[in-house]
Amino acid sequence: MDYVPGWRNKQVSLIKQSEHNIRCDTDGVSLTDRLTQPDKKSVLMDPKDLSNPELYINRELSLLEFNRRVIEQAKDENMPLLERLRFLCIAGTNLDEFFEIRVAGLKQQVNYGSVQTGSDNMSAQEILFRVSEIAHALVEEQYDVLNSQILPALASEKIRLIKREDWKPNLARWIRRYFNSEVLPVLSPIGLDPSHPFPRVLNKNLYFMISLEGKDAFGRESRRAIVQAPRSLPRVVQIPTQYANGSNNFVLLSSIIHAHVGDLFPGMTSSEAYQFKVTRDSDLFVDNEEVDDLLRALEGELPSRRFSDAVRLEVVDNCPEELCNFLLQKFKLTEADLYKVNGPVNLSRLFAISDLVDRPELKFTGFVPDIPRRIEKSTNIFESLRNGDILLHHPFQSFAPVIDFLRQAAKDPDVLSIKQTLYRTGNDSAVVDALKEAAREGKEVTVVIELMARFDEEANIELANELQEIGAHVVYGVVGYKTHSKMILVVRREGRTLRRYVHMGTGNYHARTARLYTDYGLLTCDKAVSEDVNKLFHQLTGLGRATKLKKLLQAPFTMAKQMHAYIEQEAENARAGKDARIIAKMNALVDADIIRALYQASQAGVKIDLIIRGVCCLRPGIKDVSENITVRSIVGRFLEHTRVFYFLNGGDEQLFCSSADWMPRNLYHRVEIAFPIEEKRPRQQIIKYGLLSYLSDNTQAWVLSSDGNYRRLKHGAQKVRSAQKTLLEHHCDLSY
Repeated sequence: MDYVPGWRNKQVSLIKQSEHNIRCDTDGVSLTDRLTQPDKKSVLMDPKDLSNPELYINRELSLLEFNRRVIEQAKDENMPLLERLRFLCIAGTNLDEFFEIRVAGLKQQVNYGSVQTGSDNMSAQEILFRVSEIAHALVEEQYDVLNSQILPALASEKIRLIKREDWKPNLARWIRRYFNSEVLPVLSPIGLDPSHPFPRVLNKNLYFMISLEGKDAFGRESRRAIVQAPRSLPRVVQIPTQYANGSNNFVLLSSIIHAHVGDLFPGMTSSEAYQFKVTRDSDLFVDNEEVDDLLRALEGELPSRRFSDAVRLEVVDNCPEELCNFLLQKFKLTEADLYKVNGPVNLSRLFAISDLVDRPELKFTGFVPDIPRRIEKSTNIFESLRNGDILLHHPFQSFAPVIDFLRQAAKDPDVLSIKQTLYRTGNDSAVVDALKEAAREGKEVTVVIELMARFDEEANIELANELQEIGAHVVYGVVGYKTHSKMILVVRREGRTLRRYVHMGTGNYHARTARLYTDYGLLTCDKAVSEDVNKLFHQLTGLGRATKLKKLLQAPFTMAKQMHAYIEQEAENARAGKDARIIAKMNALVDADIIRALYQASQAGVKIDLIIRGVCCLRPGIKDVSENITVRSIVGRFLEHTRVFYFLNGGDEQLFCSSADWMPRNLYHRVEIAFPIEEKRPRQQIIKYGLLSYLSDNTQAWVLSSDGNYRRLKHGAQKVRSAQKTLLEHHCDLSY
């Protein structure tokens, strides 16, 4: 049955059908029954006290739970083997960022003596204790999966990571030549003595601690030295076919250095070498009240990221306790910050193996994203938009129409100006090239670049300078409020009038991630929407009070208030005996006020389904509090990035796509937008494929229980349902 907005009876029927589809847990108990019958570990509380901290899951612990789900993907034998390796590496990268930002922030709170707690009432010290406990278990599990599952499975496919003890003589000779020609010239060993104090160790870089015996040419005697693995060299080296059996054999740079480290200290004996890596605080601080040039302030801050406070030390598991304590002392860390690993300390570097191995059968099947038929049939995208809105669902549909939208605007003599927000773009961006071309063609090009986009600050500073050099107007948004909204505004002269064309999205203007992340984009020339976008650009580039918008919701001004109003309206409808429904899909749910509003709506009888990829601080399935709420996370081939908010609203449905999650930072400390999907066909597509298909997923879905744990759904005897697979198989249906 196709979903058609506006007819309530068929909608209720379809929703009931979708609820039936998710009754597929392994124990045969329906999802609804399981959530409304919490297990013995579930918390018991006064349902009237919605401020009870036991109602809220800690954000950091929830984020670690997400990483556990990523590791589970690496263990899933139904996944292509090289993709399992990728998931394991992603888990390593996620943990790096978790320590760089979240753990670093908690440590600062402890150092400053902060006693402030969140809705869960956990102190920073308590959270750090739990984080250490869980993170150590996760790291141990990562390396167990690598050693007991991934590497043996790769070897069975003749893809080998050859350890030093397995080097045959001819291979060892080739590696020595490689070391002498490629590695040795760029190594800089540092002996530790009074004239060579302990060096400044770069964030997340690979180092070796060397134990030495003997004296050098100057009669100096040092028991220790440090060697940095050069960042300019690949961490995974492919072995030529003639030196190994087959073309897919690799050796780690760390193994090459380890085997020949004695060559760096002639006349001395190096008894052993131990890998280590330090993770540092990577959050940047800019004083909003003192800064008068954000770009210059950030340029001054970026170098400090490499040498800021250490938050974690990783060492190989055979590192002696004496050396571990020495390193902990040097980095001012405690034993709780020490992670001993059974394998390469830079686990995420194994990404390279998947890229180097040409075995399509061990990777996800390739696909060609579709182009909407209305765009494909017309050479003029502006003409297509005058006939109605165009919804894009990436990566199932191509990102190319967005680039073509900009390119046509750049070349069209009737286009007067282009305005765009940029958060992340990637290298060699076709979007940026189109903006540069527009500036060269004499268009008025205004770009709002968010310099504080985490880990992209340096690239965005360079981008800002490039655009300014070719004549574009570049501004950096509003100091203290990240510009996270995704908008393009094109002004075109058509006869005697000016018409505005707009693109808005849930994701970044980044062509590569558009193939990896699920996101929505809307192209429209709706008059009210385009006027709203124009007002937003005036806010970002000029000064003045926030003006009233006709259709868009904007953070930090109206979005939170309006979302609360929609939730409360559903609660009122439920109390009046009307059908009431909320479906919300997002990356994270953290905001305590929104959570309380959802609890109240649940208590009123509103059926609430939340599809939350990562952090969720709400506890579902608690009797008399959240028994009408379900929470599921979809973890699969594509990173779920869409933010969609649906409210039944007594049959007059409201459906929004947004750049914002329900987090305090998005709702109150960023410039964000939520845009309505009003035309019939796009609304159908989002509800059918973007919401209901995810609620019926029984393959990649993880369901959150009231105890804070996630359990993966298994289809059992039920028909296999995968939202992402369905979208890949039926993405032609999205094109119109």
